[in-house]
Amino acid sequence: MFWWIRVSDLTSPPEAASGRLPPGGAPPAAGQSPFRGGREAYVHVSPGRRAWQRFRRNKLGFYSLVLFGLLVALSLVAELLSNDRPLVVHYEGQLYFPVLHDYSETTFGGDFPTPADYLDPFIQKRITSGANWALYAPNPYGPKTINYFAKSPSPAAPSVDNFFGTDDRGRDLLAQLIYGFRVSVLFGLALMAVGTVLGILAGAVQGYFAGKTDLAMQRFIEIWASMPELYLLIIFSAILSPSIGLLLVLLSLFGWMGLADYVRAEFLRNRQMDYVRAARALGVGNGRIMWRHILPNSMTPVVTFLPFRMSAAILALTSLDFLGLGVPPGTPSLGELLSQGKNNIDAWWISLSTFAVLVVTLLLLTFMGDALRDALDPRKAQS
Repeated sequence: MFWWIRVSDLTSPPEAASGRLPPGGAPPAAGQSPFRGGREAYVHVSPGRRAWQRFRRNKLGFYSLVLFGLLVALSLVAELLSNDRPLVVHYEGQLYFPVLHDYSETTFGGDFPTPADYLDPFIQKRITSGANWALYAPNPYGPKTINYFAKSPSPAAPSVDNFFGTDDRGRDLLAQLIYGFRVSVLFGLALMAVGTVLGILAGAVQGYFAGKTDLAMQRFIEIWASMPELYLLIIFSAILSPSIGLLLVLLSLFGWMGLADYVRAEFLRNRQMDYVRAARALGVGNGRIMWRHILPNSMTPVVTFLPFRMSAAILALTSLDFLGLGVPPGTPSLGELLSQGKNNIDAWWISLSTFAVLVVTLLLLTFMGDALRDALDPRKAQS
């Protein structure tokens, strides 16, 4: 199905392009010039573009998408924003890039061939004296940096040196939040992608073949869903070394079942449509019918639930980190910061800032999901 609107209406209020046909009559016939008076032309708009237009009208959802994309983009270049290494060093007429490469202390006039510590006053003096200069990130601390020259005991309150304060190990809290946000978002994206693929595969097979196949797989899902997921995570954490890859695999084993139910229902409905029967009559294979014909018409629940699935993945990682079952020790983690806040009640800045990052992230994803759901709602297709 396509929608006919005028080119001049693309930038006009939504009411001007709300009908299937242009206000002036029927769409132009074949071979007829689409222009009327040399100013207006009629174009067809696909359902996907109509959905995007409805999404953009939801200002809260659209600006949430823009803000969330900006935050993710900034987190991907976190090394340029928060790093204890200089981005560029000009020393003795040569340029060095410590943010990309390790240099020994002897490179900058030190005595030891160990990696240079750029927080060491001696190294700082060497790379900034005379004609030498160094360009640091806006926040000169990394996620694992411990400031041994701090004037206040850890955890330290926000100050000029540490804008968000430090945690109970003396690490800069702002750096922890930036890198922890990146870990959470990337993990959420990976878990969402894996769970979505598995859910689509399982739901498509169930819904398309139906009958005994659907019955057998449904019984398996019911048994698998009854498994104690948290206990399994505890057991595997005790047996194997914790890693993000292991956590991704374990959570993916249970994160696909909810989506599979929606995909199954869509395939059960669409498998009886005329276009599917026509494809079968023409001898088209089951695989081609499933992935080329039915799946594109069954993607609405999949796309709608993506932001909510990502929110659930971020919450799952944060909860497991809070319990000590998540990422390996030393990895920046929002859950580990919440655990520190619980253990250091007086250090209000740890809990407050971490909770604020989580709330903002989840709210943005929720607003995006609500706007996406409304944009893909078939009841609003005429709007």
